Parts: sequence; structure tokens; C-alpha cells
Amino acid sequence: MVPATRNALIYDADCGFCTTSASWISARLASGSTILPSHDLDLDAHGLTLDDVMTAAYWIDDSGTAHRGSVGIALALRNSSAPWSWAGAVMAVPPVSWLAAAVYPIVAKNRHRLPGATAACAIDTDGPDEA
Repeated sequence: MVPATRNALIYDADCGFCTTSASWISARLASGSTILPSHDLDLDAHGLTLDDVMTAAYWIDDSGTAHRGSVGIALALRNSSAPWSWAGAVMAVPPVSWLAAAVYPIVAKNRHRLPGATAACAIDTDGPDEA
């Protein structure tokens, strides 16, 4: 079990779409940043639950704060090489941030229908608003 960590993207490794997406980001992350499957992480150390990490990706920043969903993805991209770091910066600025916040839950709730998905990708659609 990996203890508390910093500059890391936490993802649901049971989901093929999530694993493919995390691998894509991993290939672009800056030195010192990493991706971690949620089942390898000490969730309590970050104040996360199994339900949290089964319904959204999280970026753990320098201070150990967990950022959920589209905000987490934007921060992961900001910690990547250009031009992806620029895309992450743009994702943090309204109105793009509003659009990202609206689109992320739709993608998360339908991830079982996306390329690389498996039956394990399906999530409870009655969960938190931003999946």
C-alpha cells in the first residue's frame, strides 16, 4: 500500500478506459509526478473513500490536497509537458472550466461505453454529482 503521496493522479485501475487515460497522461507527466491506481493507495491518508475513487479521478497536489474530476484532470495536465500543460491551464479558466465541469460527469457516467472500457467501468449513476 502506497502511503500519502504528492503530485499524483489517482485513477480506477479496474476500469479499462480510466487505465488507458491515465497511461496517456503518465507518458506526458513532468518528472516528479506520477499516476497511481486507487487500489494501491492508502485512501485514508488523503481523506478519500473507495466510492470517491470509483467515481472520479483525483489529482493530489504539493500540499496533499485531493482535487476531484475535471479540476484534477486539469491539474494533471498542468503538470505535463507542453502543449498539454497549456491545455490544463486553459481548463482552469472560465468558461472552459465550466464546460469541463459539465462534461466530466457525463464522461464518467458513460465510461463503460468508451474505447477500452470493460464491464468494471460502469459506475453507480446515483452517486455524487461530479463523477
